[in-house]
Amino acid sequence: MREEEANVVPELSDDLLALLRSVDTPTVCNAIEVAQGRRGFGRFTRGTMLSSCPEAAPVVGFARTARIAGLAPPTEPVEVIRARRMAYFRSMAGGTGPTVAVIEDDDFPNCVAGWWGEVHVAVHKGLGLAGAVTNGVMRDLGAMEDDFPVLAGSIGPSHGFVHVTGIGGPVTVMGLRVCQGDLIHADRHGALVIPNEVLPRLGWAIGKVAETEAIILGPARAPGFDIDALEAAWARFETART
Repeated sequence: MREEEANVVPELSDDLLALLRSVDTPTVCNAIEVAQGRRGFGRFTRGTMLSSCPEAAPVVGFARTARIAGLAPPTEPVEVIRARRMAYFRSMAGGTGPTVAVIEDDDFPNCVAGWWGEVHVAVHKGLGLAGAVTNGVMRDLGAMEDDFPVLAGSIGPSHGFVHVTGIGGPVTVMGLRVCQGDLIHADRHGALVIPNEVLPRLGWAIGKVAETEAIILGPARAPGFDIDALEAAWARFETART
């Protein structure tokens, strides 16, 4: 079992939490670059992920990490596997503030174990988590609760030989490295880690993204929009954006 990494959990104000829950993950991705004053932010998932509830509000919270596998039976004694599973649940129930399960399936890209289904969604929701992000499998679509979104790498029918292989250490999900306590924002587009250092400016940056995009969206949606109007608006947009 991996030891839990020490990671200082930043303060997240109620106002910023509410704001983050009201905007999509692409907006937050753009806002991080505005807050950093440069392009090139890269702490986000790659590839297409699947959402258990595409219309759900974004999942925002501090990561509770673990690793699982299920393609082959575990080789450790049964009592060790059972004890580790309960230790996993204790870890998932820990942490401060809103929390999100971030689970790496060691078998990726050949995952078969549906860790996320009706039962585990109910259990993790009951333990106080807000949602889950995984490169692994989800199942029981239609039976999972809508207010606990799961963002997964695939859908399948089986639980395989699923067992916990690590708790609390760093994980990699669809190219995104996550440590215990990292602040996660996720929706149907994917997931990202919000750097601690941008938090003081993130609310302002989200507003700046909306203000900048309005320079194009306003004229584009107005009657009489044409290439000349676009050229004038785009010049203002280029000046304003990061």
